[in-house]
Amino acid sequence: MPKPRKVILAYSGGLDTSVIAKWLMEKYECEVITFTADIGQGEETKEARQKAKKLGIKKIYIENLKEEFVKDYVYPMFRANAIYEGEYFLGTSIARPLISKRLVEIAKKERADAICHGSTGKGNDQVRFELSAYALNPKIKIIAPWREWAFTSRKDLVRYARMNKISIDFDQGKKSPYSMDANILHTSYEGGLLEDPWKEPDEKMWLRTSSISDAPKKPDLITLEFAHGDVIKLDSKRMSPAKIFEKLNALAGKHGIGRSDIVENRYVGIKSRGCYETPAGTIYAKAHRAIESITLDRELLHLKEDLANRYSRLIYNGYWFSPERVSLQTIIDQSQKNVSGIVRIKLLKGNVIICGRQSPHSLYNEDLSTFEKDSGSYNQKDAEGFIKINSLRLKNKS
Repeated sequence: MPKPRKVILAYSGGLDTSVIAKWLMEKYECEVITFTADIGQGEETKEARQKAKKLGIKKIYIENLKEEFVKDYVYPMFRANAIYEGEYFLGTSIARPLISKRLVEIAKKERADAICHGSTGKGNDQVRFELSAYALNPKIKIIAPWREWAFTSRKDLVRYARMNKISIDFDQGKKSPYSMDANILHTSYEGGLLEDPWKEPDEKMWLRTSSISDAPKKPDLITLEFAHGDVIKLDSKRMSPAKIFEKLNALAGKHGIGRSDIVENRYVGIKSRGCYETPAGTIYAKAHRAIESITLDRELLHLKEDLANRYSRLIYNGYWFSPERVSLQTIIDQSQKNVSGIVRIKLLKGNVIICGRQSPHSLYNEDLSTFEKDSGSYNQKDAEGFIKINSLRLKNKS
């Protein structure tokens, strides 16, 4: 690639991306423009502007994308009941397409020669960022420093940062032993002692959820109202998607809801142990399944279950903007046209307990399901023929 004159850097303000900003200026002698997406990660975005200015960055983009993130990425994903390998709510995975989209758009606006990210050559994020960017602009140029530079560890980065007087959290007593990612959907923890899958995480590691022992003994009872598969009201109060997630995060965190500790299979072929906090998402996912249980036809529900695994892998592996994900989304969204109603939920000591569900489109028929005397629309003797026909292949197997 010819030496770029202008590069758009996905900037968090942390050690890696701060070093990258300086490294880009030195190696390519180019102008660096930083882009920080506020998708609910907290104080990080407030510090990013100051850190970028100290590095000599003249043009800084910091954008509040929380509503777009939840409405256009998280909500569609939850309509599909997408959970990677049965446990991971895809909190990091689903954020990357939106960040990539804005990187590409800003690069076009600024007439930049390339975009840059700070993902390592061992992880999934490099794949997610780059596949998304190429899908949106096949001619985009991408710089991935971890695949180029001579640094081999974060100790090298700390040394470089000190040599270049780059302010880092390590020197301010804020060093975390974990590699972390956070947004309005989740917080993830990797590295440090977690690299040994036999070791239990330190209780102090968890930042968003109370321990079960410290959680309140008195439950909270809430209601979520769905319209076409999306939550529109919490406790009968209409809120924006991001506001709903913020409220649910606070409630779930108080009750110790949303922790998981898993070993997952990265797309690049490495097994990785990660710990996740997904407070609001844990409530949302269970409530969505509850409203689907009374509003979806059996075969449509089972089809969605089959598609969910494929859909989850597409997001995890970085194919949000692929034609197959878009096509699957069309099927999923069509399935949600009658997924409307109210779910009543109890939150207590790490548990999300469904207490009731109702819908104007409910397919549940009490007359059919009752164990008491029914209305006569179902003849129990008919089941004998049904069983005989379905047993034919079992009786006649070789």
